[in-house]
Amino acid sequence: MSLNQLIENCKRNDAKAQSELYKLFSSKLFSVCLKYSRNYAEAEDNLQDAFITIFKKIEQYKNKGSFEGWLKRVTINTVLQQYRKEKVFEIINENIVDDVELDIDEDTLSIDYLLRIIQELPDRYRLVFNLYVLDGYSHKEIANMLDINIGTSKSNLARARQILKHTIEDYKSSQSLQSL
Repeated sequence: MSLNQLIENCKRNDAKAQSELYKLFSSKLFSVCLKYSRNYAEAEDNLQDAFITIFKKIEQYKNKGSFEGWLKRVTINTVLQQYRKEKVFEIINENIVDDVELDIDEDTLSIDYLLRIIQELPDRYRLVFNLYVLDGYSHKEIANMLDINIGTSKSNLARARQILKHTIEDYKSSQSLQSL
């Protein structure tokens, strides 16, 4: 069955087609959820919520642009909605801090380690970092998505980078001491 046929069948609430769509895209969308979630279990919950939203809104997909891109946007928005409900940005009023360059050495740092330290960032920093660095959204888009101002987005990104830089430096120092 073609992807277009699968989408059409999902629009008709065909449970078999929905199951097939889930099998096709769940691993890719789970990786999106994992980036934006605090931990693995929360990512699993967010994936389920995302698919519920996808099946409710699949009628809105008009075969324009990438279907996978549409799925990713719906998934990100579903996860972000959870944070908006928690109001993780409500009391934040930060001044913009100087931006920091991250020095990521792929030979020293594993992807699992990087994912773990990103997940450990406070919610407001992790969300902005992922949206900006990993998914390429602009500060204006992030501000609209999270209902914050552009300055807060920039400040949160800079603070996320500062935290990650210090965490990576500490890790590298501990690795150097162990090799002595």
